[in-house]
Formats: sequence, structure tokens, C-alpha cells
Amino acid sequence: MPFLALQAYLKLIHFEFYLTRGDFPALYNEVRNFPVNGPLQCPSAVEKVCAAVDMACIWYWKEVLCLQRSAATACLLKRHGVPAQMVIGAQQMPFKAHAWVEVDGRVVNDTPYTRELYAVLDRC
Repeated sequence: MPFLALQAYLKLIHFEFYLTRGDFPALYNEVRNFPVNGPLQCPSAVEKVCAAVDMACIWYWKEVLCLQRSAATACLLKRHGVPAQMVIGAQQMPFKAHAWVEVDGRVVNDTPYTRELYAVLDRC
């Protein structure tokens, strides 16, 4: 678990660079094109990866944005053989945008009812 938390921390830093530059297209393309590595390596991979990202967010030196957290989570899940999707959604009133990760249509890194609060704009 400590090694996975370190990987998550490094992914948060990696995606921080995209956000600092305002380069959403590059972040989006990286998540979309990140390969799913073979078959699922561990049945509890989703829980382990999400816990590692949560731990990395606690130790991160500043507040982690949902887009950054979800991009890191989706890529780490794919690296462990989980066909994860980062989902970007928005609500109209008041306007808010949000990102989360789904596996087989189930929200894995946010509250289960997140899908009911936001209209899905895209999946990658």
C-alpha cells in the first residue's frame, strides 16, 4: 500500500503540471489514451487504488482538485487492469462542474449519488 500511495502522489503531481499550465486537452488525452494493462491483476484493485489516492490527497501540499484526483485514479486503475473511466459532469443551477471515476457504471471515488447531481458531459 505505501508504494501505491507514492504512485498516487506522483500522479497527482503529474496532473498538477497540466492544470498549472491550463492544458486541459493534454490532461484529457492522457487519461483517454492511457492503456488498460491486461486482465484485472487483483480483485480488490479498485478499493486499494482509491484508498491510495485518498491517502496521497491527505498528504498533498495543497487542496487536490476533483479533476486532478479523478485523472490520477483513472490512470492508476487502468495500470492495474481495471477499465476505469473518468467522467466529467456539470449542473446548471448553480453552475458547478465535477469529475469522478466510474468502473462498470459504478462511481468508485466519490459518493454513489454523484451521477444524480451532474449531467454527464463526457467520459474518457
